Amino acid sequence: MERKLIAVVAAFTPEQRARIAAAAEGHGFTARFFENADQAGPELHDAEILLTNMADLAKQAPKLRWFCSSNAGVDPFLKPDAFASPDAVLTNSSGAYGVTIAEHILMVCLEILRRQADYNAIVARRVWKRDLPIRSIKGSRITLLGTGDIGREAAVRLRAFGPASLTGVNRRGANPGGLFDRVVTIDRLDDVLPETDLLIMSLPGTPETAGLLSAARIALLPETAYVVNVGRGTAIDQKALEAALREGRLAGAALDVFEREPLPADDTLWECPNLLLTPHVAGNTTLPYTVERIVEMFLEDFDNYCAGRPLSHLVDRKRGY
Repeated sequence: MERKLIAVVAAFTPEQRARIAAAAEGHGFTARFFENADQAGPELHDAEILLTNMADLAKQAPKLRWFCSSNAGVDPFLKPDAFASPDAVLTNSSGAYGVTIAEHILMVCLEILRRQADYNAIVARRVWKRDLPIRSIKGSRITLLGTGDIGREAAVRLRAFGPASLTGVNRRGANPGGLFDRVVTIDRLDDVLPETDLLIMSLPGTPETAGLLSAARIALLPETAYVVNVGRGTAIDQKALEAALREGRLAGAALDVFEREPLPADDTLWECPNLLLTPHVAGNTTLPYTVERIVEMFLEDFDNYCAGRPLSHLVDRKRGY
């Protein structure tokens, strides 16, 4: 009986597909590659392994044993009916996106602190004005809400700019790699927010993180603080954040993720002052390094799967990561 590995990741190069195909053949599998869900559909009924970011395909694969998500976030898989097969395990590609998202964090931090949007508007009017007050990462008190792959990669890069402090916030209080000046548990978030100049959020989308940055917590931030969110839009009370920006109770924000995506064209957030918006691009698969890491991580776990070893990137669906 044919053992089938189905991959639906358009970003894979011919060389990457060839490596996956060779690994599959070496373990007695046949690898099939498709550009979209419609093409893959007829092959899903007897697929043993799926490699894709299309969560709905799991509902069409009754013989599935392993779903490897090429995304880091696993929100769509947390529903009780996410899988047609009760035997399927889930892994993700957390660890592939830290570099690209950390670079995005640096980009937007520098843009909002150095007021690039204001200078873009000045230049568009062909005005020679060069005296806007700006801020710096150097000397800033930075709080990273989330110390996983993204938080760690961001901390490494931010450290080079000489911040006054790097505070991590996570569930256990552990300091991964000693990258942070201090790490506090999530129950102490209210204590660190008043001491924060720059709040960077990279949380997964789970019931525990939903609405974590509430109106009450936004009010704890100094009026001079900035908020950057690259995790999940559901972690912020979006209306409360918009109100704080419009009322001048925050200096600014940069959002790559939103409560509803795509952000509706008539949403008032598009025209909110002191807000930098990007359309969920921080963790895209448009950076070749990211795609290569996805392939490497999959091949590592494919060897584990075929040898009967535990999978390195296994997701606990109850926890959501």
